[in-house]
Amino acid sequence: MKSKDHFLNRNPGNSKGLELNRSSWFGSDNRAKIPALVQIHLKAYFTNSRLNVKYVFMKQRQFWLDQIHDLWGKRGIVWLAGVRRIGKTSLANQIEGARDFNCDLPSVRRQLEDPEFFYDQQPKGATLIFDEIQRLDDPSLLLKIAADEYSSMRILATGSSTLEATKKFKDALTGRKHVISLPPVLWRECLTEFEVTDFDRRLLHGGFPELLLAENLDTSFYEEWMDSFYARDIQELFRVRNRTGFLSLLKLLCMRSGGQLDLTNVSKESGLSRPTVMSHLEAMEIGQAILRIPPFHGGGHREIVKQPKVYVHDTGLIAHVRGWEQIREADRGHLWENLVLDELKSIHPLSCLHHWRDKKQHEIDFVVDRTRGRIDTVEAKINPDAFEPHSLKVFREAYPKGKNLLVCPFVKDPYKIRSGGFEVIICSTPHLPIP
Repeated sequence: MKSKDHFLNRNPGNSKGLELNRSSWFGSDNRAKIPALVQIHLKAYFTNSRLNVKYVFMKQRQFWLDQIHDLWGKRGIVWLAGVRRIGKTSLANQIEGARDFNCDLPSVRRQLEDPEFFYDQQPKGATLIFDEIQRLDDPSLLLKIAADEYSSMRILATGSSTLEATKKFKDALTGRKHVISLPPVLWRECLTEFEVTDFDRRLLHGGFPELLLAENLDTSFYEEWMDSFYARDIQELFRVRNRTGFLSLLKLLCMRSGGQLDLTNVSKESGLSRPTVMSHLEAMEIGQAILRIPPFHGGGHREIVKQPKVYVHDTGLIAHVRGWEQIREADRGHLWENLVLDELKSIHPLSCLHHWRDKKQHEIDFVVDRTRGRIDTVEAKINPDAFEPHSLKVFREAYPKGKNLLVCPFVKDPYKIRSGGFEVIICSTPHLPIP
């Protein structure tokens, strides 16, 4: 029997810990099963003398790397948020020349106990990554000192999406940081770096990188993810003790994802009181498991002004809860809305995003409130031929200024048509934003 050292390369300077000796662990047959264009970072650790291996699939995510570098040009601190296992650490590892400090490690936490001494040891203008920064006792102090006294440094901090709501985050760092909320893998990334052109695969597997790239869909991932989300992000922070009720509500929202949120009906169906539903929804939204899109209204008496639409964050989770083993034709349109929304919130502030509906059931999927009175409409359709302009006509009678976008997954190059007397731009998500 081979010793555990046979499988490992020990690197004392590697803050990520032990690296797997790939040639020893995989035979030539096993290496052939790895997708050729996927870089794989493997971590190994031992539990009761048993070797455990963690596979982290690495794809160059240029869209997000560009966003990070652009924001560093404005402020020195970028906060990378997102749900667990969405790819924050993998993305951070792709930043060239950065010094990575894994705050899970006690040795790193000891180094960061004296922020001034720590920063004095770093090269001027250094790029630093603080991974899992929620493990520190006072993460906001570490970042505040960097912003105020070491402004030449560039810092990327990653951590739980709920960290800013914890008592650990004692300073909001207003004006000192930019925030990126990392969504599931975008459709534009599927068509480029991830090379996943099978649309149904993206919808069914979802946008967690490891599931999207896996040869077979492991549905146990979603059950484990929901348990972890509740235990590590919700229970302690929000003092939610009813695990069954909370997860039942999350699953109910998966069944209703993309629809209007009626609190009274949700309360009845979930068996939870209305105040409890409201509290759980807030916790889920802070944890980025759901997103509520408010209605757009300009004072018209026929417009819906209260009920938001609710979207669960990942199409794979939605498909899993609904029990789908394959995507039916009728399912594609609803799930495509999720992918369009992911793209919109990646390029626009959340405060700009709305849906629109009136009391006669006219509706627009998404409305983007732009500057100087420009209000863009966004309709998500699988097939451009399915577009019907009647709702657009009603909307434009009240709000004439703005572009009309019809976003479809298989459009190679954007083009314009006239429909119902209006100019409509037909495009896909990689073409957004339209100036």
